[in-house]
Amino acid sequence: MKIFPGSLLLLALTLPAMLLAQPSAEQIEKAMIQVFETKPDFIAASPVAGLYEVRIAGQIFYVTADGSHLLNGELFSIKDRINLTEKSRGESRLDFIKSLDEKEMIHYPAKGEEKHVITVFTDIDCGYCRRLHRGMKEMNELGITVRYMAFSRSAPGSASYNKLVGVWCSKDRNDAMDKAKLQGEVSNPLCENNPVAKHMEIGQGLGVRGTPAILLQNGVLLPGYLPPQQLLEELDKRS
Repeated sequence: MKIFPGSLLLLALTLPAMLLAQPSAEQIEKAMIQVFETKPDFIAASPVAGLYEVRIAGQIFYVTADGSHLLNGELFSIKDRINLTEKSRGESRLDFIKSLDEKEMIHYPAKGEEKHVITVFTDIDCGYCRRLHRGMKEMNELGITVRYMAFSRSAPGSASYNKLVGVWCSKDRNDAMDKAKLQGEVSNPLCENNPVAKHMEIGQGLGVRGTPAILLQNGVLLPGYLPPQQLLEELDKRS
């Protein structure tokens, strides 16, 4: 599957004349299959007349009604001052959240009343990921449940990547994560049946570009580290 980079670029892809028929979801789907070699996950009219929103593997594109041109970039409402593309990404992420397998995550449940649940894409060797983990007890006491998913900043097979694999292959993943984050110890053997590669693919589809990346229950993606109390305030504001 060929996916174009998610940057602020304008792509004009002129497709074969055979595809330039009357506008229809089927026609746009055929055009997208020819470009991306996969079926779109979603096709719908965009807020701009003549443009259709297309979602493919977590990325959002805009296609002309006749399927002849494709735009890759951010769509803003000047009147409302809203990034409409990011709003759609949030909606798309909600579908991902519902489909995630919690058994493949590493959970740190809230103490007492659960106020928020966050899904964090994390790396072992990321300094800010370690800072976030050092605040785990405080986050849990503030009513925040943390669900970890793996997202290595290094290539598969690298030492850093294998640290994540070792943690997820451990019989006690929480203990392995604590030792890896707080003490720098990862001594667990690697195993083939681990979700690290799958988590990486999901994260990339959601727009994760660095760690920690914090996914909220409403589909908002917060990039970077926040101290526990500041994180709670941000979650309260966005819930």
